[in-house]
Amino acid sequence: MHTNTEPGLYKSTMNGQAANEPAPKGIGFIIGASSVGTLIEWYDFYIFGMLATIISKQFFPEDSGTSALLSTLAIFAAGFIVRPFGALVFGRLGDIIGRKYTFLLTLVLMGGSTFLIGLVPGYASIGWAAPALVLILRLVQGLALGGEYGGAATYVAEHAPAHRRGFWTSWIQTTATLGLFLALGVIILIRQSQGVENFSAEWGGWRIPFWISLALVIVSVFIRMRMSESPLFAKLKHEGKTSTNPLKESFGHKANFKMVLLALFGAVMGQGVVWYTGQFYAQSFIENVCKIDFVQSRNIIIIAIAMATPFFVIFGSLSDRIGRKWIMLTGMLLGVISYWPLFQKMYSLTNAEERTGMIDAANSSASERTAHFDAKHPDRLLLKQTFTTAYTDGSVFKNTKTDTVKLAPGFTPANKTISIILPASNGSTETLTVPLSAGKGSTLSDGSASVAALGKSAKANEAIEKNMGSSVYWQLILIVFVQIIFVTMVYGPIAAFLVEMFPTKIRYTSMSLPYHIGNGVFGGLVPFLGTLIVEFTKTADKPAGNPLAGLLYPIGVAAVCFIIGAIYLRNKIDRNVMD
Repeated sequence: MHTNTEPGLYKSTMNGQAANEPAPKGIGFIIGASSVGTLIEWYDFYIFGMLATIISKQFFPEDSGTSALLSTLAIFAAGFIVRPFGALVFGRLGDIIGRKYTFLLTLVLMGGSTFLIGLVPGYASIGWAAPALVLILRLVQGLALGGEYGGAATYVAEHAPAHRRGFWTSWIQTTATLGLFLALGVIILIRQSQGVENFSAEWGGWRIPFWISLALVIVSVFIRMRMSESPLFAKLKHEGKTSTNPLKESFGHKANFKMVLLALFGAVMGQGVVWYTGQFYAQSFIENVCKIDFVQSRNIIIIAIAMATPFFVIFGSLSDRIGRKWIMLTGMLLGVISYWPLFQKMYSLTNAEERTGMIDAANSSASERTAHFDAKHPDRLLLKQTFTTAYTDGSVFKNTKTDTVKLAPGFTPANKTISIILPASNGSTETLTVPLSAGKGSTLSDGSASVAALGKSAKANEAIEKNMGSSVYWQLILIVFVQIIFVTMVYGPIAAFLVEMFPTKIRYTSMSLPYHIGNGVFGGLVPFLGTLIVEFTKTADKPAGNPLAGLLYPIGVAAVCFIIGAIYLRNKIDRNVMD
């Protein structure tokens, strides 16, 4: 039997506690130790997604364009897709050898693979071996994370009293968002201290967040070594009632397998897409579609997360009183109804075509056109010019256009001014005279030189960076905050909900699989599939496609999950998880 020894803590009898285990700690230590490790694992997992744009340039050929970003997002998604396999492997270990040692192992694997990603040389140094190594390490990350969450959630839930299980397990839920918060903060701090160029170089500051992971993991392992085994599992182990084949018992028995499927398609599938849409896809949309500058886009996410994080605990606690089902399903339904108008509002607020009446002509300008040679293609000259448009609300849009000019062979730059003779469409020529920038390690003399060009790119490459005024900035924060509120509704109660569905001896395995399929596959694919769907909408007449088309995937999945959950899930709280 278990006796309630402290508020929020069940403690096993001496017979149930293994002799070599440390004495059970208070609930505060249990929550802290479980949460710190899980937070670090989420931090490890997120920094890859945060740095996807830079990683795509470092680990793929420079001229890959959008395909490099899609390939990077695919590697990112691969880490999610293997999470269910990690759930099976480590769930089985957790149900056989115990919760504590299993999620110690997952923590070490996660931190080690993250640290090693920061040591992989770029494509320029080792070619295609670079993305291959990153993919392998990313798969190890995914496998490890597949075993971490189930262990932490099970461990906390098996210590918590029934009437506060949603409240205590919701603290574990905050770690995913806090890990995202930590990753954003570290990246912004390093980038601002180093500058954009140094941060983005092959061995630049973008690698430091990966290296920091090693120190964080060492601290977390030290903390977790002081943890005792879950009292419910310790009691089962002492009585010889642990499962000998958790996989068979979880998925081979019809009744239990039915509960696994119901958990996945009636709750976790929708929770996964709402969670990744509200945080990951929102950030990707703000940066890549709205074109908000790097620091401001991440500040928007950070502030929204900081404002919304307490609601994980609020909704977790509320689920102890009114049940888990309708809180989660309401979050899904709100996402289905409001995602399209919310993202449309973000797009409208930042769309230049809808701001023509707000242009501040007096403070708008165009820079002088300059030229410099392409470092990897000496026969190509890059003509760059930046157009700055200021608006009456304090927003500033910068559009840097770069034309590529192919020169006649044999030209050696020597003068600070260059006259480029371009062939025109009517058979004549036009001459562009621009200042020329010297390459690294070279100097140019005063004077001008002429060079014949074979042709110019049909369309200039455009790099757009927007810095929004205070009013729009806070509107964007509010919109993201609302989306994260939906996340807290679906995610705050989910751990308690899953723990209560399955018996102790196969709980780690049974709850981990639907959780990681819902989050790792359905949720983890949101950024990749969303970006891919938008690509399919691009046409010659509409080269940008429909920027909102990617929302069709999470809206559709959440809608299906809401219907299944509303019909088949029950709202009753299972007070007894000591079976």
